[in-house]
Amino acid sequence: MPSDFAIFIGEMMRRPTEVVAIAPSSAAVARKMTEGVENIHGPIVEIGPGTGSFTRAILDRGVAPERLTLMEMNPRFCDTLRAKFPGVTVLNRPAQDIEKIGLRGIGAVISGVPVLARPTIQRQVVGRAFNVMAPDGVFVQITYSPGAPISDEMQAELGVRYEKRGTVWANLPPARVFAFHRMQH
Repeated sequence: MPSDFAIFIGEMMRRPTEVVAIAPSSAAVARKMTEGVENIHGPIVEIGPGTGSFTRAILDRGVAPERLTLMEMNPRFCDTLRAKFPGVTVLNRPAQDIEKIGLRGIGAVISGVPVLARPTIQRQVVGRAFNVMAPDGVFVQITYSPGAPISDEMQAELGVRYEKRGTVWANLPPARVFAFHRMQH
């Protein structure tokens, strides 16, 4: 079986508009992205899992495979994910379909989907995710920008606030992890 990196590079070359990262995320980023998922109740959804570095970290934290749903647009990545993670639900669907997959009370969304400076994607992905998340649900986003990947104006529109989990310098490029929660009224 080809390595994750080989599959990743092959798909990046075949589908450059879909695969936008320059390398699979490091284990250190995966640990930062999945911090606390073992304490989350309800379903967990990962959007844009690629070859599964965050998926592995979620399962390594003790989350039962049947609680995890992956939404990935790339069919080859979907085949790889199904083979690597038995018991995990893998859907060949875009993140924008999160309201249509039949899950409610989602405890966490782990996102590898690029949302920076893309207001339409932010509404369609982050906004729709919060529509089907539990009141205390968390949306965890990776970004390569120093600031929050969602502007203050868009956070206000979506009714969310962020907490910066940290920067992982040992990633190419360095990655920042932000967790978004509903604003408390």
